[in-house]
Amino acid sequence: MIKNLQLRLSLEEEAQEGSLKKRTAKYLSLSEHEFALKVLRKSVDARKPAVVFNYKLAVFIGEAMPGETLSFNYKDVSKAKPIHIIGFGPAGMWAALRCLELGYKPIVLERGKTVQERRRDLKAINRDHMVNDDSNYCFGEGGAGTYSDGKLYTRSLKRGDVRKIFESLVYHGAAKQILVDAHPHIGTNKLPKIVQNIRETIIKYGGEVHFTTKVTDLIVHDNRLKAIILQDSKEMKVNRVILATGHSARDIFYLLEKKKIALKAKSFAMGVRVEHPQHIIDSIQYHCSGPRNEVLPAAAYNLVQQVKHRGVYSFCMCPGGFIVPAATAPGEVVVNGMSPSKRNNPYANSGIVVEINVEEDLSRYDHFGALKGLEYQKALERLAFTSGGRRQSAPAQRLTDFVEGRLSKDLNPTSYRPGLNSAPLHSLLPKMIGSRLRSGFAEFGKKMQGYYTSEANVVGVESRTSSPVTIPRKGNLEHPEIEGLFPCGEGGGYAGGIVSAAMDGERCAEAATKGL
Repeated sequence: MIKNLQLRLSLEEEAQEGSLKKRTAKYLSLSEHEFALKVLRKSVDARKPAVVFNYKLAVFIGEAMPGETLSFNYKDVSKAKPIHIIGFGPAGMWAALRCLELGYKPIVLERGKTVQERRRDLKAINRDHMVNDDSNYCFGEGGAGTYSDGKLYTRSLKRGDVRKIFESLVYHGAAKQILVDAHPHIGTNKLPKIVQNIRETIIKYGGEVHFTTKVTDLIVHDNRLKAIILQDSKEMKVNRVILATGHSARDIFYLLEKKKIALKAKSFAMGVRVEHPQHIIDSIQYHCSGPRNEVLPAAAYNLVQQVKHRGVYSFCMCPGGFIVPAATAPGEVVVNGMSPSKRNNPYANSGIVVEINVEEDLSRYDHFGALKGLEYQKALERLAFTSGGRRQSAPAQRLTDFVEGRLSKDLNPTSYRPGLNSAPLHSLLPKMIGSRLRSGFAEFGKKMQGYYTSEANVVGVESRTSSPVTIPRKGNLEHPEIEGLFPCGEGGGYAGGIVSAAMDGERCAEAATKGL
């Protein structure tokens, strides 16, 4: 007999080994040896002062719990028909894995380096303020997802099999806990090995992954994609191409525009990243005056406020994390956030961004056509570079100074390794962003008592929340003008994180292989 059950454990019970089985036994009036227990879902409920853990359980009464074996039907595709995939971020990786299942050979072309080689270029950004256009926090094996928190929460539940993506991650080395946690994450320290394992799976079954292989042109005849040109001028014949280059591959957008391949401007969001000492967020969320209970994870938050008909909201909140430089070219400053698996850094950071409606808010950029949002992003990133000291140092203010409109005499300690430069972000940011952020922060301080504090820094700019461009596609996921081209993932405007990009990659693989 299998019985589903929901239980709540106090912090004291959670800290005691075996307490979950004891509570289950008491609830069902059974002895502990009469049943086996499987945790289906685990979450923290901190809505009331007495914080508890919620568990959803499957209880196997009088029978053994079946074993779990993760397996995927990857086929030997070494001699199969090829599918070319441009980009090896989450969309490209899962497109390649799905090709293996469907019996087609993925040939992946990635402009950046392997995860091991990429680390040198990340060190150069942080230490020497040098940005490599093709190897940075956005470009390289695993894309931006490799050096991210690895947050796996998604609302895109109707776009594909979320559970399968999670199981694939576990199969390639992620902790099984991600199958259980309500808001699972992997951690930036664990992701590189998982990404490497995915690459090895693709190669093991006959696929190909080529690094430092940048696509510079597309050869189109009679509205059909015939070949691609690589950076060494080599021409590669293609039949079906999945374009999974990510939201920061601006050269691809410029290439498509130059070739008059249809693009469309897309609404997005921009703002700043705010960094608090983690203990402040813990005290607010867990209702505690001292250090949080050791069984509790670093606290997170989710905030949203309407200001002048635009949403102001938290984005990519990283508890126990750090801020990183996410520029993809010299002369720009972009910030992002990430966390290690234990989320044990002393700082909490989150993007706080404002919705940008490209039809209503960017009329001054209309002459850029479909790329007006991209050009607006670039303008703010160049401004951040200048006001940050013309290095990868980021412009920053204390949170209270930002809201109250004064330059900070000094700044709080930070996790951002290139360093901060005190700058009047409140006046440097365009009014439609800056004024809404200032109002939003004031309102957030009312919702979370203690959030509005001089102990927090506001750091600029958070500009790469999503693609400012959509590469259109038909119902069969193919570009409406170019036969054989399948725009995919965040770069196409069809995803907003690791899981949604992975699911879109799978869908595009299914579409690209159909009828081949």
